Amino acid sequence: MLESIFAGTADSTLTFTNAILTIVISFLMGAIISVTYMKTSKQSYSQNFALTMILIPSIIAVIILLIGNNVARAFSLAGAFSIIRFRSAPGDPKDIAYVLFTMATGLACGVGMYGYAVLFTIVLCVLMVVLHKFKFGEKRSSQKLLKITVPEDLGYEEAFQEVFQKFAVSHELKKVKTTELGSLFELVYVVTMNPNTSQKELIDALRCRNGNLNITLSMSPEAADY
Repeated sequence: MLESIFAGTADSTLTFTNAILTIVISFLMGAIISVTYMKTSKQSYSQNFALTMILIPSIIAVIILLIGNNVARAFSLAGAFSIIRFRSAPGDPKDIAYVLFTMATGLACGVGMYGYAVLFTIVLCVLMVVLHKFKFGEKRSSQKLLKITVPEDLGYEEAFQEVFQKFAVSHELKKVKTTELGSLFELVYVVTMNPNTSQKELIDALRCRNGNLNITLSMSPEAADY
């Protein structure tokens, strides 16, 4: 019984029933993968990408069904796809992994290995949920960009050391530049802080040292132009 469930049917003659079964199973597997992706994504995700992941297994499965064991047909499809140009910015590594995941599921469904397609999908989706739940690979501290404006008569080298030590903030002064015709200095720090640190309290403490002048705390050092 198990062998009949997990055995492939790529060598058998393509039938309407087999085609419908392949499309339905691959669509359901794509839906499971897409839902897993949405549930484990910490950042905002594209609705189009979530919908695409549902369709990819079915598309790949249909391609495999059309090719079958016909070598000439395989070369014809390869030639047709070679004229297509995909132009998109490089995605997140996790997104790329999910695309490969959906393609593998589609391949398994296309060759008739429905049991393996379901097994691999469930196991890998459960694995992704577990890794997400335990926050595997998450940084315990976050790096941000801090810009502080200070008056020209303030000794900025040591002015904020006590505040940084109080909030356990690691810091590195990256740039100093003058503003307002030299009456003010702008200090640019790359700081590493614990996610539980109160950003408001940190900024308030810094404001007491810089005379309530401008302070900017960017969410990531790469996002800011310094």
